[in-house]
Amino acid sequence: MCLIISGKNLNQWGITPPFRTENISKDSEIIRETSYDIEKLNAYINTNKLFLIDDQKKAFQTIMKNIIEEKEGLFFLDAPGGTGKTFLLNLILAEVRKSGNIALAVASSGVAATLLHGGRTAHSALKLPINFNLTEEPICNIIDNPATCKLLKQTNVIIWDECTMANKKGPEALDKTLQDLKKNNFIMGKVIVILAGDFRQTLPIISRGTPADQIHACLKNSYLWKHVKIITLKNNMRVFLTGDTNLENFSR
Repeated sequence: MCLIISGKNLNQWGITPPFRTENISKDSEIIRETSYDIEKLNAYINTNKLFLIDDQKKAFQTIMKNIIEEKEGLFFLDAPGGTGKTFLLNLILAEVRKSGNIALAVASSGVAATLLHGGRTAHSALKLPINFNLTEEPICNIIDNPATCKLLKQTNVIIWDECTMANKKGPEALDKTLQDLKKNNFIMGKVIVILAGDFRQTLPIISRGTPADQIHACLKNSYLWKHVKIITLKNNMRVFLTGDTNLENFSR
């Protein structure tokens, strides 16, 4: 776990590590992402699939069709607050994982990551550079992380929530890394990647930057954007369930 979180082993922290075989260390990330209870996943799917409303169901079917047919796909789920984005993403994660496939759940913030089942921050899970300004073409720092390298090679689906507040170089680093690991030139190495967020909310934070710098760092200004298939959620379930007219007016 120390290696997964910080990229360092216990020896580097001055702590004597327990004896483990090299294979266990290299497979730690794989074990983490394939140790889900299949019965619980099926029960979760059977219970929650019934609650999908029309636009959520259409989004779910579109994405799952690509996953089942093993087609490459880069999706952007445009979902204002209250439209059931997290509910939909967790259902997709369960569907992929119940078949023994690897669905990696990451988010740009720690709070958003806790809402995804098995979620982690994008920087932690993908070993993204801390400072994107140090290089024009950043890549994920996986050279010293064989477990992460092996995980990304075997990953089928990646969900990245709140990607709208991430610097565009983050998804670009993931794209270059996956192409290298998968040894192909398809976008995201032919891994299905679902980016989700809302451009109406917080944009990338640029230290001492201007509004123009923020806009330049947005995902919409990345070379990836022309490859994105946009799916929109419009029905605000938070308003529907509470019946709050003030909230309804604000959401418009």
